[in-house]
Amino acid sequence: MGKKNFFFIIFFVLLMVCVPRMSVYAANSALVKIPGNSNPLMDYKLGADPYAMVYNGRVYIYMSSDEYEYNSDGSIKENTFSSLNKIKVISSADMVNWTDHGSIPVAGSNNVNNGKGIAKWASLSWAPTATHKVINGKDKFFLYFANGASGIGVLTADTPIGPWTDPIGKALVTSNTSGIAGVTWLFDPAVLVDDDGTGYLYCGGGIPDDKNQTSIANPKTARVIKLGADMISTVGSASTIDAPFMFEDSGIHKYNGKYYYSYCINFSGTHPADKPAGEIGYMISDSPMGPFTYAGHFLKGPYAFFGVGGNNHHSVFNFNNQWYVVYHAQTVSKAKIGSGKGYRSPHINKIEYDTNGKIKEVLGDMKGISQIANLNPYNRTEAETIGWNSGILTDPCKATGGPTSNQDVTSIDNGDWIAVGNADFGTRGAKTFKANVASTVGGKIEIHLDSATGTLIGTVKVNSTGGEQTWKTLETNVSNATGVHRVFFVFTGTGKGNLFNIDYWQFSYK
Repeated sequence: MGKKNFFFIIFFVLLMVCVPRMSVYAANSALVKIPGNSNPLMDYKLGADPYAMVYNGRVYIYMSSDEYEYNSDGSIKENTFSSLNKIKVISSADMVNWTDHGSIPVAGSNNVNNGKGIAKWASLSWAPTATHKVINGKDKFFLYFANGASGIGVLTADTPIGPWTDPIGKALVTSNTSGIAGVTWLFDPAVLVDDDGTGYLYCGGGIPDDKNQTSIANPKTARVIKLGADMISTVGSASTIDAPFMFEDSGIHKYNGKYYYSYCINFSGTHPADKPAGEIGYMISDSPMGPFTYAGHFLKGPYAFFGVGGNNHHSVFNFNNQWYVVYHAQTVSKAKIGSGKGYRSPHINKIEYDTNGKIKEVLGDMKGISQIANLNPYNRTEAETIGWNSGILTDPCKATGGPTSNQDVTSIDNGDWIAVGNADFGTRGAKTFKANVASTVGGKIEIHLDSATGTLIGTVKVNSTGGEQTWKTLETNVSNATGVHRVFFVFTGTGKGNLFNIDYWQFSYK
C-alpha cells in the first residue's frame, strides 16, 4: 500500500468517527405542522369546535369529532357533520407537545358508537365545553355538548379525561326549559364557574325563520342560564343575550372582573363595519347573566389567515397568566386533499387587551405559540405526546399502566417519525432509553436530536413481540444527550405493513 493511500484511509476513518452518525434512511416530510411551528395543534387527526379547559398545569382541548367521509370510489367527500358523535381530547403543559387522549364515545342512541355511547338518549355530540368544580371536597369535571341543534347534555367524571358517565340520563337543556323558547339552534354551549362557585351555561344561535333585516341584526337567539350547585341541573329561567347579528359559537370568560360573552357573527343581510360577517364579536357585562353591551370583534374568519374558509368557532382561556384563543381552520384538510371540504383542525394564538379592556385583533398564523416550558425526558412520556410528526396515526392501546383512554402511535412505515419540542436533558445527560413497543413486523427506532436527520444518539432494534397489542419494553444506550433539544424518533424498517406500535418512552441517567 502506498504512503498516500495509507494516509487517505486514516483520514477517512477519522472523518467518519468525528461526523455525527446519520440514518441511511430518508425521513419523510411533515404534512402541515412544520417543526418550529405550533399550529395546527395536530395534523395526524382532525378536531373541530375546540374548547379549552385549564386544570392542574395543563390545557385540555375538547373537540367535535371531525373525521374524513368517503364516496363509494374512495375519494373524500364534503363533510356532512352527521357523524359527530364523539368528543376528541388532547392536552399540553407547554403549548407545543400535545398528548392525545383519544375520543369519548358520547352519543349512544340507536347503537351509535357501536353500543358504547355514554348518553343513550343522544344521537350527536357537537361543540363541547368543559369545566371543573370542587364538590364535597373533590374535583369534579363536567362536559357539556349539543345533541345536534336540539338540546344540551352533560357528562361527569373524576378526571379531565374520564371515564365519563351520564348523570341524568337525558338532556340538561331543551326547548321546554324555561326561557329557551325562541332559540333557533339550541347548541354550541359554553360554561363559566364564577369566583363564588356558581355555574352558568351559555348556548343558542341561528336566525329566526322570517330572516328579515331586523331578525338578522337582532336575532335574540343566545341564552344564559344559571346552573345548580351540582352543575347538572338548572336554576330559574334562561335570560336572553341580545347579541347583534348572532349566528353561533357561544364563548364566555372573565377578565378584570368583567364578563365577556363572545360569538360568531352571522353572514346574512347588511352588516355595519363594526360587526363584520363571520368574525368573532364580543360583548361585556358586569354580571354573568347580563345585560351585555356589544364591544367589538377580535378574530377574523379562517380564510383571512389561511386561504381556506369554513365556519368560525373559538374559545378564550388564560394559562400561566397569558390569554389565548383556540379556534379551528381547515389547514390540515387543505394540505391533504387540496381543499378544506369542511374538515377542521385546532389552532391557538395569543390574545391581548388594551388599557380599556377591549380585545385587540388576533393574528392567526401557523407559527402559533412558542413552547412555554421544557419537557422532562426522564419522566414516562406517552408516545402520543407529539409536537410534530410524519405519517403516523394513533389508536386505542391495551398496554397496562397507561392513562384512561390510553393511545399508542401506530401506522408506522419506513421514514415516519414523531418529535417533541425542547426536552431538557440537563448537564448530567441521558445514558439509557426505553420504549414500550408491540409488533408483528419489526424495525428500528432511531433517536435524533434537533431534527429528523440530526445527531443520532441511539437506536432501538424492534423484533416481533407476537402481536400489535402484545407489549414489550426495550432498552438501549444513548450518548451525547445533554442540554435542551428537540427529540426526533425516526422509524425505519423494510417490512410490509405497520412496523410496530409505541406506547411510551423514557430516558434515564443510568
